[in-house]
Amino acid sequence: MKLRQLEMLLQRVSGFNNPSAEREQYQTPAPLAARLLHMAMLAGDISGRTVLDLGCGTGILAIGAALLGADVVAVEDDGEAIRIAEANAHDLGCNIRLIQIDITDPQAMTLIPKGDTVIMNPPFGAQTEHADRPFLDMALTKADITYGIFNARSEQFIREFIQGRGEITSSILAGLTIPRTFWFHSRDRHEIPVEIHVIKRK
Repeated sequence: MKLRQLEMLLQRVSGFNNPSAEREQYQTPAPLAARLLHMAMLAGDISGRTVLDLGCGTGILAIGAALLGADVVAVEDDGEAIRIAEANAHDLGCNIRLIQIDITDPQAMTLIPKGDTVIMNPPFGAQTEHADRPFLDMALTKADITYGIFNARSEQFIREFIQGRGEITSSILAGLTIPRTFWFHSRDRHEIPVEIHVIKRK
């Protein structure tokens, strides 16, 4: 599937009905999701693979991976988001397995299966400091390769945090466009510079 075709399909994915600022529930824009997934597909890490989406939200990355031929397990702790993800997957005619659990829950290590590839857009830690760390820990435990969206200028922190466990093998700059969502947003649209990092487990 071509990048533009994937992006157009992902435009149909509905976002959060009642997003939480504390959880940093921003919908991953279709162009950014498609770019990550297409990059992973070209590297051979999506089609025919078992793919885990950690913190799937309403399912845009998980659904995109399924459309590209992956066997997808999506993990999310918000019940409303899971219901929207299920409806989105049905609307786009794909199957994803959804697991409702917080990845910091002690049972998560048992309930979340291992896979070939992790895809994720974890919280950046703007509301809760270090909120991305449990996602990195889980990703390195569950798969050999991870494609993640992180706040710009996060590369050095990630390298230090995963030292001895994994390494960043590739990075690209991108942008995350956030429409006015919460009371503290002062502009109709806000562009946040982000980085897509590819992390390989050692």
